Amino acid sequence: MTLLSARPSQPVEPGLLSRALEVAGRLANDATDVITATAGRGAHPDTRESPFDWVTDTDRILERHTRRVLTAEFPGIPVVGEEFGADHGADRAPYRWVVDPVDGTANYVAGVPWCAYSLALVDASGPVVGVVADPYRAQIYAAARGRGTRANGKPVRLTDRPLTEGAIVCTELARKGPWPGMGEFIERAAAAHVGVRVLGSAALSIAQVALGHAAAAVLHSYHEWDVAGSVALAIEAGAAVLDRRGEGTALPADGLLVAAPSAAEEVLSWWQKAAISR
Repeated sequence: MTLLSARPSQPVEPGLLSRALEVAGRLANDATDVITATAGRGAHPDTRESPFDWVTDTDRILERHTRRVLTAEFPGIPVVGEEFGADHGADRAPYRWVVDPVDGTANYVAGVPWCAYSLALVDASGPVVGVVADPYRAQIYAAARGRGTRANGKPVRLTDRPLTEGAIVCTELARKGPWPGMGEFIERAAAAHVGVRVLGSAALSIAQVALGHAAAAVLHSYHEWDVAGSVALAIEAGAAVLDRRGEGTALPADGLLVAAPSAAEEVLSWWQKAAISR
């Protein structure tokens, strides 16, 4: 297996890293204030084609605010967001911002305390800067390429340990429900005495690995804006980031495994075998 965190990434001008971290952190604090003030309190959701996919006024307000600030601070860098799509030229630009204003919107609407604001600056090598706000725990997680990961300013470094009995692995539902092979994956984890959690926020699922709370997170499918911020956290904290073939790839298109390095191979095998046996 090739770990994404071990692959060389293109250098980034230090001034850009510092400015991006500062602005992203400010936006994450703004989002925390809005989310904690409004969650579960009369939000008016608009359902899309999937019963698991919601959008609220808060999503739109936060993304508009994010776009206004980023356009003013970084006028040459396009923005890609969940609610309003991609700015012109985002697919060809050296850098792009990607934002999910509320990851875990169904939880937010219900008042379940598990959702996040996610923002990342991305280049051809993957996330350059990532910031994830965890409003209910009053935490801002931030990372920049080569500068490590921090939680409310405190350095975070993953302490690698083997997958042990009682460990937690996170996953998330696909757009319309359980992903193919998900039941088999859960059964294989249970046979190893490992618990699987489906908590409703891809960003926070991956963040749990970076923070050392979960041994791994498997996403059968995802959007870049869901995970780019938390993948930055994971890489800088020392996690393995793999595609479904076990190769280290920056934000792979066909699923994602983030894991403590010593747990990655076993969890990957469950994922691969579940796909074959479905």
